[in-house]
Amino acid sequence: MPTEPQTSRIEPAGFVHDSRDKVFRCTGDWTLQGIGQLERRISRSRDFGRERILDGSGIRRLDTAGALLLERLRGRIAERPIRGLSDRHAALLSMVAHYRGEDAAVFRRSGPLTRLGKGAIDGATELMALFTFVGRVAADSLPQVLLPARLRWKQVFAEIEHAGVRALPILGMLAFLTGVVIAYQGGTALEQYGANIFIVDLLTITMLREMAPLITAIIVAGRTGSAYTAQIGTMKITQEIDALRALGMSPVNVLILPKVLALLLVLPLLTLFADGFGMLGGILVADIMFGVGYQDFLQRVPAAVAASHFWVGIAKGPVFAALIVTVSCYQGFAVQGSTESVGRSTTRSVVQSIFLVIVADAVFSVLFNLANL
Repeated sequence: MPTEPQTSRIEPAGFVHDSRDKVFRCTGDWTLQGIGQLERRISRSRDFGRERILDGSGIRRLDTAGALLLERLRGRIAERPIRGLSDRHAALLSMVAHYRGEDAAVFRRSGPLTRLGKGAIDGATELMALFTFVGRVAADSLPQVLLPARLRWKQVFAEIEHAGVRALPILGMLAFLTGVVIAYQGGTALEQYGANIFIVDLLTITMLREMAPLITAIIVAGRTGSAYTAQIGTMKITQEIDALRALGMSPVNVLILPKVLALLLVLPLLTLFADGFGMLGGILVADIMFGVGYQDFLQRVPAAVAASHFWVGIAKGPVFAALIVTVSCYQGFAVQGSTESVGRSTTRSVVQSIFLVIVADAVFSVLFNLANL
């Protein structure tokens, strides 16, 4: 007759100290289910003494969790091997001890200089991968750009609406508030010297030359660039990009080129929009708080501010656009594995885009200063 399967009862792991022979005799099931109480007992104990002997002949069962705890106990009691283990248990304990030693060695090697060197190597590797991506995109896009009739203009206009028209409210509000802050902070200092009229110079130069293009690029990087990365990354995970290739369509021409053309057109226009709203905020503050009326403000602008300041700010737009769309699309194509990778790549996209925009702005400041612009 068939017998009913019996489930063996778990015997909690433990050990008995034989003080006469200085031996710790291990007993029970050293498994994940059996070591709960023993693990807390070992963690609470500060010192078991050294030069003891561990006897594992009484261990019924052993898994990796129990082997790890047994190895920790051996390290606190004695340097010598555990005696009495079966061949199967000894092999498992040896494997756990080996990998635990490797992890500890790696942890010990990960000092500040090691982390700095690893970060530098990873950064250089990613930079080279980015340059490779730019070269591949340029090679695939050039034939399309030389034949404008083959461009996907409908998709370009859709990207212009998404990246430009829908960004106007948030950009206008932030530019307006930035103009208010600059005029208020600068006007408070200038008022002490009776130089209220110089608010015009301060606000106009700051907004046209630096703040408007920088704010616009940051808004586009956080709003549009992150959307580009998430879209391309999700399409890669769901194998839509592979489907495009299977249909004989280039992902660069379908996904990247319309975004590049749209941002190159949109960012200078958004910068101009931010110029206007930033100036409007400053004019209101100058009139209400510092007695510089609208007419006085507008009359002084062409006399005090050179046109080069306006063109310097506008010229930054296409460069910022190229940086943002390149990083965003690169991080999108770098997604692999799972949806968690989409989140990581989106975060990297925003951070790297803003970082490169600020670096480019600093380089522009030095170059334009050397050129007396």
